[in-house]
Amino acid sequence: MLAVTMKLMRKIFLLVFVLGVSCAAFAQTDRASWANLNGLRPGQKIQVVGVTSKKHSGSFLSVSDTAISYREATGEQSIPKQDVVSVKLMENKHRLRNTLIVAGVGAGVGAGIGAALHKGCSSQSFCLDIGGAALPAAVGAVVGGLGGAVTGVLLPSHSTIYQVSPH
Repeated sequence: MLAVTMKLMRKIFLLVFVLGVSCAAFAQTDRASWANLNGLRPGQKIQVVGVTSKKHSGSFLSVSDTAISYREATGEQSIPKQDVVSVKLMENKHRLRNTLIVAGVGAGVGAGIGAALHKGCSSQSFCLDIGGAALPAAVGAVVGGLGGAVTGVLLPSHSTIYQVSPH
């Protein structure tokens, strides 16, 4: 029984690893192009990180081939292109969607682990197996779903529009 459980756990780990790698590869986009900033609309909230790692936040105004301009509390600011490390769009468009997806994945993984860890009655004189494999699967689904929901809420949902590629 232990060997079967270990085989199942290895298969689950392999599946999670393969899905994780494929999702990470899908998420990779070309962020090193300054031209990506042309898609921003005036008034959108952005965060610009400079070469000194200082973060500047404000409303996007415009972009040229040489600089990005934004408005912060102290007024209009402009940062030269060579001093910009990254630009992020500060919108939380998909936070609820991401939370629900990660909670669902957590519930599914928790249910699978709970069901896999269930041990049925053996040939004993008295055995009370209430719920069978469904009870540990349900408990695993609840715990996994809650853990996934917390993780989904904490995941950043700001999209990076421009980022200097490290050399």
